Amino acid sequence: MAQKSDPNSRLIAENRRARFDYHIEDDLEAGIVLTGSEVKALRTGQSNIADSYASVEGGELWLINGYIAALKQAGVFGHEERRKRKLLVNRRELARLWNATQREGMTVVPLTMYFNDKGRVKLKLGIAKGKKAADKRETEAKRDWQRQKARLLKQG
Repeated sequence: MAQKSDPNSRLIAENRRARFDYHIEDDLEAGIVLTGSEVKALRTGQSNIADSYASVEGGELWLINGYIAALKQAGVFGHEERRKRKLLVNRRELARLWNATQREGMTVVPLTMYFNDKGRVKLKLGIAKGKKAADKRETEAKRDWQRQKARLLKQG
């Protein structure tokens, strides 16, 4: 019997540009501290993480420039759309992220935001190194070749 997918676990936002602009070395899952109106806005799918990044500041991990639309029903109890949001990771992961960003020159980029099976908002972060223009062209050429190869195999 096929297992039903949980209605609570679903994708909220995806940063598709990240895989084009960066070499993703490693990834990890982080929780995010949100207010009630932010969670309700996420349930309606009103968010964007394409222009955001994560940064270690003051011994804590923060999501910077992540967009969650303001909820009209929240009124005066709403939230700021592009505020810094605290990310929840354990100490060992935080130390590894700090080491990667400060010593190795890496960037922490959000890849996807989703509700897990318990209904909690999670953020999949990628530890990445920026690509040069030539690397981007190479990635695009490789992707085009894969697409063309799939077409040829399908026809033949």
